Parts: sequence; structure tokens; C-alpha cells
Amino acid sequence: MLRDEAEIVVKSGRGGAGAATFRREKYIPEGGPDGGDGGKGGDVIVEATPHMNTLSVFVRQSHWRAEDGVPGRGQMCFGRYGEDLLLKVPCGTIIRLAETDEIIADLTQPGQRAVLAAGGKGGKGNVHWKSSTHQTPREYGPGEPGVTLKLKLELKLIADVGIIGFPNAGKSTLLSRLSKAHPKIAAYPFTTLEPQLGVIERFDRSIILADIPGLIEGASDGKGLGHQFLRHVERCPILLHLVDGSEGDAAAMAERIRVLNTELVRFSPDLATKQQLVVLNKADTRPDLTEVAAELGQVLKQEVMTLSGVSGQGLQELENRLLQVVSEHQEKTV
Repeated sequence: MLRDEAEIVVKSGRGGAGAATFRREKYIPEGGPDGGDGGKGGDVIVEATPHMNTLSVFVRQSHWRAEDGVPGRGQMCFGRYGEDLLLKVPCGTIIRLAETDEIIADLTQPGQRAVLAAGGKGGKGNVHWKSSTHQTPREYGPGEPGVTLKLKLELKLIADVGIIGFPNAGKSTLLSRLSKAHPKIAAYPFTTLEPQLGVIERFDRSIILADIPGLIEGASDGKGLGHQFLRHVERCPILLHLVDGSEGDAAAMAERIRVLNTELVRFSPDLATKQQLVVLNKADTRPDLTEVAAELGQVLKQEVMTLSGVSGQGLQELENRLLQVVSEHQEKTV
């Protein structure tokens, strides 16, 4: 199950205490202090990985702690550093401080890292207090405490193309035909209860598709399921707006497109700037859908494609178009 939100508590390691010891050897009666420093506590580090697409591990386990530093010892032996704790999260994860909602990490690239909580410094041994007038120091540093943070993790799936549309527009069917994904498909609203990912692969090229479920009028206000998943649209540079072409004329379809786009912009004004492809689905149900698409294209002032997710009509043309627009976007952002 996709989990795109989690709250966790992390704690970095405490620094090891310095040692307050003295050199004692048979023929050196006044050897002096020889206490070593304590080791630094381990950091809590987060790293983005492309091999995860859910935060479920952080839902199951909410408390994470790095190793404490080892105390120093005599004979100037320094304590070992505490082992860092490396947390791996999906690419697209935003990490916020729970109390202030301040973003402290936004991990979008594989291998990208951030230190969430630095380990405490190790305490100094008593050798650091030695002087000509203070030759038997018993002072030592106790080591700094670790840092405890309560954090909120939020996942925004990173995909090249986000498939949007009202329930039963055929988004899941389209995803299953274009890729090897196997989303649940049925003839009732809200079949898809979580975003689904699929990949189109052609020779050495591939693009990632995301089926964004549950969008209805009022989604930005929490109606339907869309308010849970609108955040995932923000990471998609290109949107494929799939419209049920089985009923209604061009004017009715234009109104449905306007309503859904209004919800997107109400959620985030930045969504208005995204490139959007409009596709009429269910061409197998009406022979005049090509003419309707042409009329709708004049209203929207853009190309409108048609296809049938069931029969496969128009799928190859759409795949070619998606590969083209994704390639053009990637060239612009290089």
C-alpha cells in the first residue's frame, strides 16, 4: 500500500565522555594526565533512493536513533565515533519540522542526502586541562547530547506524466495498456484508491506515468479522494487530461475540463503553468468522436487526441506523442 505521509522522531547520538585518567608506571611516579577524548555521536542522515515508492516503513516504525559516541580512555585512547544512522526514503520526499512545518530537506534526485540531526561532539579528556600550575587536572568533558527532532515526511511521487481526469474516465485502463502496471479496474467511481505508477519503455528510452485518482469537483476542499493525492500532481511536469468521450458534446467536455483545472489551480497556482495534453477516451463507443475532438480543440486552442483504452485505437499515437513531449521537456531543463 502506498503511504505518502508519516511522522517520525529521530535522535542523533550523544558524544562520548572524555576520560579523567593519569599515567601510572613503575619508574614514572608523576606521569600526569592521559585521558583521551570521547567519540562524536552518530548523525541521522536521509538519502533518496529510486528503489522505494512508499513511506510505509516509517509508518510501521516511528522512532529512529543513531549510535552514541564511545567514551575516551586512559593512555590517550580516543573513543570511537558513533555509527551514523542512514534512513532511505523515496525520491520526491519532503521532510519538515513537525512543530513549525519548516522544510529541512527536499530530496528529488537519487543519492541526494541531507543531515537531519548532527551527533553531539565528544567530550575532552583531562589532558586538555593540564598546565604548569595545574598538573593533576580531574576535569573532563561529558560529551554533548544528541539532537531529538519530530519530523513530518511527505511523499510527492516523481513521474514524467501525471494522468488526471474525473472518476471512470478510463485512467487505470489507459495506464495498464501503455505500461506493465496492473491497477484495479472496474465500472464504478474511485476504483483506484492510491496513485499507480507505470513505465513506458522503448529501446533506450523510458518515461514514468502516474495515475492520480479521486479528482472531482471540490477536490481541493477535501471532497472525494483527490485532496489526498493532489500533491503528487505537483511533481509531474506534464499532465495528460483524460476525458470520458462517450457522452456529451464539445461544450460539455470543455466545461468538465475547466472544472477539473480549476481544482488543480486552487490547490496550487503553479499547476496552471504545466503542459497539458487533452485526450478523449472511449472512441469505441461513438463514431463521431474525432469530429468532437476537432471542435473541442478549437475551443481549447490546442490539439485534442482520441483513443480507446479498451480496443487500443490511438494508443500508439499517444505513446509517440508522450515520448516526444517528455523528450522536449527534458531538453529544456538540461
